[in-house]
Amino acid sequence: MRFLAAILSRQGFAILFLSAILAACTVVVDEGPGPRPPRPEPQFCSRQYEPVCARRGGDRQTFANACLADRAGYRIVRDGPCRDGDGGGGGGGGGEQTFCTREYAPVCARRHGEMRTFPNACEARAADYRVVDDGPC
Repeated sequence: MRFLAAILSRQGFAILFLSAILAACTVVVDEGPGPRPPRPEPQFCSRQYEPVCARRGGDRQTFANACLADRAGYRIVRDGPCRDGDGGGGGGGGGEQTFCTREYAPVCARRHGEMRTFPNACEARAADYRVVDDGPC
């Protein structure tokens, strides 16, 4: 009874009222989107040496393998190192012949709107096609 009388008194009421106001005045700080988590890196790249010529914008660069080129954000132009005079065109005639393995890992590739299935990515790039998907078209 004394507790109820204390709450109903002026001092008790004031304390209860101020406690309710303080509880309602919780401040939430929104720090915005903040730093974005890094994009997940592609899986571990092997140290296997199978050089590829890759391009990003107007920049061409030779990478030790396709995984490293992809990881750096480059698109593979062809197997083998980049050569002087590789230009931007990548026409099929008159260049050095590309030798591909007989591995069967079909890919769907495109050139000038034409879609075609190749037995592997090397064969597609050797024919100056761009691989667009794994598996047949």
